[in-house]
Amino acid sequence: MQRFSSTPRGARLARRLTVLQLDRWGLPPGGEPSDRAVSVVAELAANAVTHGRVPGRDFELALIRLTGGVLRIEVSDTRGERRPPMPGCLGAPRPDEESGRGLLLMEALADRWSVHDRLPVGKTVRAELDLRQWLPLGEAVRTRP
Repeated sequence: MQRFSSTPRGARLARRLTVLQLDRWGLPPGGEPSDRAVSVVAELAANAVTHGRVPGRDFELALIRLTGGVLRIEVSDTRGERRPPMPGCLGAPRPDEESGRGLLLMEALADRWSVHDRLPVGKTVRAELDLRQWLPLGEAVRTRP
């Protein structure tokens, strides 16, 4: 787990860390799995900075390789009262709205996602991507970085 400042710079660093970690795991930049994961991190980090920001508090990113070739992405912030809608409950924004499309993109890219309480305060948005088809043989089982 890595902490980042709740600023656009922090969100940018979270995306860069994701690219580097995935490359270490054999998923090079520019490939479909890397691009999917980086897009999910970009959206969740941007939401943490924009909607979950509490002055003086950071957001956290965890990239976890689970058994069976699943990548779990968790982004946590300290604002508990501003929660995104639950999976499957996202409404389409009106064409003239300037925001509201990011979670729709994340929902399309992630195989599963959910929202959890973060103790002692805040929330964690978790997204999972099935990466089995892109992993090198013998790499399907790993644990936390």
